[in-house]
Amino acid sequence: MLTKQIKKKGILAKFLEKGIEIILRKECKKIGKIEIDIIASSIQIIKGMIKNIIIIAEEINYKDILFEKVELEAHDVKIISKINNKELSLKNNFLIKFKLSLSTNSLQIVLLSNKWGWIGDMISKELLYQEKLEDIKLKDDQIFIMSSKDKKTINEEKEISIKTKDGKLYLENKSYNKSIKIPIEDKIYIKNVTIKNNLINIFANSFVSF
Repeated sequence: MLTKQIKKKGILAKFLEKGIEIILRKECKKIGKIEIDIIASSIQIIKGMIKNIIIIAEEINYKDILFEKVELEAHDVKIISKINNKELSLKNNFLIKFKLSLSTNSLQIVLLSNKWGWIGDMISKELLYQEKLEDIKLKDDQIFIMSSKDKKTINEEKEISIKTKDGKLYLENKSYNKSIKIPIEDKIYIKNVTIKNNLINIFANSFVSF
């Protein structure tokens, strides 16, 4: 999805890369590894314009939602920087393209957590007519879930599929002809979703504002 361009970095580009990393680490509870590539000349940066920003991060915890990997790209980003004070801010309303990757571990930690478990239970109720989600896993590039009515009777694994429609993300139980829309911010438009190497990969666009 994203292509990295290797160029000799000027001091302004390095400054901006560090500034963006600081912003992202403040926003997230955890970022394991992060690479930021600013593609812009010193003159463009002084004028407040970045031609391209490419960000690749791994092991991200954002608002207790875990991602194995995030790849992000933005073009023609306007910035406000005060080099003397080492301050950096981004102007509102620019478009980003991104890819989010989730593993079995990501799904289990999020959907079985106290904070986000209600989404897992909603999936169980809507797709399997059960009260509580007990487990979810990716196996052979497919999604399997287990659920229960009373925590005593655990049902067999059931396969569900994932798809996009009109920019939204859906889970579907084809056996019951039931589907459910996953709650996502309206400003995010889902372009495509795939499962490969037991990772759910979500490709999306969103306008960013601060």
